[in-house]
Amino acid sequence: PLGVLPKVPVPLLKQTLDTYLKCVQHLAKEEQFKKTRAIVEKFGAPGGVGETLQKNLLERRDKMANWVYDYWLEDMYLNNRLALPVNSSPAMVFPKQMFKDHKDALRFAARLISGVLEYKALIDTRSLPVDFTRGQLAVMPMCMEQYYRLFTSYRYPGLKTDTLKVQMKAASSALEHMIVACKNQFFVLDVVANSKQLSEEEILSQLEKIVKMSENAEEKLPPFGILTSDGRTEWAQAREALIKDQINRDSLALIESCICVVCLDEPSGLQPSDTNRALLMLHGGGHEKNGANRWYDKSMQFVVGMDGICGVVCEHSPFEGIVLVQCCEYIMKYIMESPSKMVKSSSYRELPPPRRLRWKCNPHIQGLLAASAERLQRLVNNLDMNVFKFKDYGKEFIKQQKMSPDAFIQVALQLAFFKCTGRLVSTYESASIRRFQEGRVDNIRSATAEALAFVKSMADERGAFSDSEKMKRLGDAIKAQTSYTIAAITGMAIDNHLLGLLRIAKELNMEKPEIFCDETYLASNHFILSTSQVPTTVEMFCCYGPVVPNGYGACYNPQSDHIIFCISSFWDNTETSSVVFVKALNEGLLEIRDLCNRSNATASKLAVSSQGASQPHKSGK
Repeated sequence: PLGVLPKVPVPLLKQTLDTYLKCVQHLAKEEQFKKTRAIVEKFGAPGGVGETLQKNLLERRDKMANWVYDYWLEDMYLNNRLALPVNSSPAMVFPKQMFKDHKDALRFAARLISGVLEYKALIDTRSLPVDFTRGQLAVMPMCMEQYYRLFTSYRYPGLKTDTLKVQMKAASSALEHMIVACKNQFFVLDVVANSKQLSEEEILSQLEKIVKMSENAEEKLPPFGILTSDGRTEWAQAREALIKDQINRDSLALIESCICVVCLDEPSGLQPSDTNRALLMLHGGGHEKNGANRWYDKSMQFVVGMDGICGVVCEHSPFEGIVLVQCCEYIMKYIMESPSKMVKSSSYRELPPPRRLRWKCNPHIQGLLAASAERLQRLVNNLDMNVFKFKDYGKEFIKQQKMSPDAFIQVALQLAFFKCTGRLVSTYESASIRRFQEGRVDNIRSATAEALAFVKSMADERGAFSDSEKMKRLGDAIKAQTSYTIAAITGMAIDNHLLGLLRIAKELNMEKPEIFCDETYLASNHFILSTSQVPTTVEMFCCYGPVVPNGYGACYNPQSDHIIFCISSFWDNTETSSVVFVKALNEGLLEIRDLCNRSNATASKLAVSSQGASQPHKSGK
């Protein structure tokens, strides 16, 4: 076993306040920034409020394995009242499957379930190989806690704040059922019978029974899953109404204790473009398509569409994207590699048939279902998603420029935003802090002053900047981005620290410090650009929605010769447009490539001519 990982550090107060000012200065108006600087100086003054809060935060760090974890989880997820689909839950889109027929699709689902069980066994027996950090710094083991929450977590809705419950370790091997959603009906699929796991053949036969049962019109119940797609307070209120009846309590208990949800989706009738597949994974296409064939509180929902549109939707609070990727890649490889284990087993077992979950409805609950369906439809109609495969180059070209691919793409995103709006805005890029105990993420603030200087030089109409000046600014922007990234992954970024100070003030029942009421602080936490690199080795991609009404979600997956971007925004906001952003992004990526190529050509010409100059001229004698 590896030694215990270090604890997340608490940066020096002065360091964080200086960095904060540096992050916001070029994004705020001059007058506003002057005010902010005065407020920050007062907060950080000797004997000031900041020092008191910092002292308490350091005490908290000594007492706990991870001082920021609870604060961060509540702030980022549990206190958020927005609906989970689109606003919070990311999706992974699998390669389009070519199913010959219904049976073929169910066979894929059975294979997927077997893969999940095999992966879960690795987790339960603690046999997963430890992840190690990659990149610039020394190689270090990473915290594996998030994996142990993949199949054991459930997010309960609450009136004011949600609760994330994780089944205890010993009990995780006791989880023995999945929930299968089919035609908006829910079924219990026991994956263990007489303490022996079901074979793939047995799982297939149970899935076939479920599909049959779901087609029985007399038994059809209202689409209760739609409630989980609503705002968290609305769903919490609906759940209060549901649990008045024992039948509903029993059904909820079974869903809340399952390993995962498997959604057998009806054909959507949409073209299986990357964009449409992303939309269908994020929200199911609304209640008229597969939007009610979901249970959003469960951390893993595997979607198998009869039309071959497949993927995973995940409730984001228990784990990050990279953990989701590792799990999905394992399962996809399992599906692709394992030759079908569909041997007609000689020892055929009579299995009890799957059970349909029962629900008790009344006119009040009927009204709640209708309201949830309508709100989901609004969300569906409002999501403007554009999946863009940039094919002109990928990681290899960027590495040839001796630049970090992630930093390069972040700068390109800043350029795209600037082309659209003529300004830069507060930007979020998630940075893993898993090198620390129970580490989750901190924020890389990519809208640096150096990025602004670069994008201004690129967008300058008057041709006032030479290529060498633009290249210098590109280099500076990438350097600034890279050094902020290193600060973030080593626990030295500012967002978690400022959140910690704010929460300590609240716990001490202090008046909210002025620094946190300041317009600049509020704007700096309104992430109009929310970005994340989610690289995969298997052909699939991740997507998510914007985190604010006037924002963009920008998820990207850099491959050696191409880059997949999932750009999302909301139709009802007139300032944003995914297609406009994608056009600017494409232009910007090509402009940066051309700049690099011109500079390289100039450099090699100079090298050649300087070599020539050093050759002594032979005389003609």
